[in-house]
Amino acid sequence: LISRFNQAFTDRLDRFGADYPTATGIALVVAASAFFACMHASVRYVSADMHPWEVGFFRNLFGFLVFAPVMMRSGIALLRTDRLMLHVVRGSLNGVSMLCWFYALAVMPLADVVSIAFAGPLFLTALAVPFLGEKVGMRRWTAIGIGFLGLLIIVRPGIGVFNPAALIALAGAVLWSVYQILVRKVSDDDAATSLLYMAVIGAVVMTALAPFFWKPPDTTGWLLLLSLGVVGSLGHYILILAFRAAPASTLQPFHYIVLLWATAIGYWVFGDLPDAWMFAGMVLIAASGGFVAWRHQQEKQG
Repeated sequence: LISRFNQAFTDRLDRFGADYPTATGIALVVAASAFFACMHASVRYVSADMHPWEVGFFRNLFGFLVFAPVMMRSGIALLRTDRLMLHVVRGSLNGVSMLCWFYALAVMPLADVVSIAFAGPLFLTALAVPFLGEKVGMRRWTAIGIGFLGLLIIVRPGIGVFNPAALIALAGAVLWSVYQILVRKVSDDDAATSLLYMAVIGAVVMTALAPFFWKPPDTTGWLLLLSLGVVGSLGHYILILAFRAAPASTLQPFHYIVLLWATAIGYWVFGDLPDAWMFAGMVLIAASGGFVAWRHQQEKQG
C-alpha cells in the first residue's frame, strides 16, 4: 500500500513539476525544512528524559521501517555494491554525527545547533580539496572564511556565554562533511542502495550501545520517538523529490529557511530566542553557504 501510494504521489508530482519545476522544487525544500526543524525540536524535547543513544536508535529504527516497504520493491538487488567498506564507514560517520547533534540539542537552543550544523557545507567545500581533488577559487575561499566568522560568532569561544556543547555540535558538522565526501565516492551506486546501507548501519551503531542507556519511554515519548523516524525520513524523501524538480544551484539558498523554522519553533515550544549576535552569525553562515553552492554550480557550468 505504501509503495503504491508512493508511486502515485511521485507520478502526480512529476507531472506538476514538469510545468512548474522551479516553484515545485522551492515548495518542496521549504516543506522539507519544516520537517527537519520539527524533528530537531522533537529530539530536544525527548532528550530531556532519554539519552541521545536511545533517541538515535529509535530515529534510525522508525526511519528504516517507514521506507522498508518502498525499498523492498527492488529486492536483494539493493544490497549489491563494490564499495561495501565505504558504505560501512559512511553509515558509521552518519550515526556518530547524528549523536553529536542529538546531544547538543539536549543542552543547547534549537536555532544554535541548527546554525552550527549548517556550517557543514563550508567544511565540505574545504575538505573536497584534499580528498576529491577539487579546485576552490579565491571567491569561494573568501566566502568560507566569512562563514567561519559567522560560526565563531555563534560559538563564541573564550567568552563567558560559550557553551562547551557547541564543540560537540561542531564535531557533528565536521563528521557530516566527511560523510558527504564518501557519498560522492559511492555516487555510482543506486540512491536507494546508499539509503538502505545508511539506515541499516546507523541502526547497528545505535543498537550496539542503546541498551546500556535504556529508559522505557512514556506514551508521549513513544509518540515523539515515532515522529522522529517518520518526520525525519519524510524530510529526506521530500528533499530528494525537490532535486528531481529543480537544479541544486536554484534550491540551495532555500535550505537555510530551516533556520527560520528552527527559530520560530524554538521560541514557540521552548521559549528560546537568539540574541543579535546569534542572528548575525546565522546570516553570515547562510549567505556564505549559499554563495559557495552557487559559485560551485557556476564553475561546473563554465
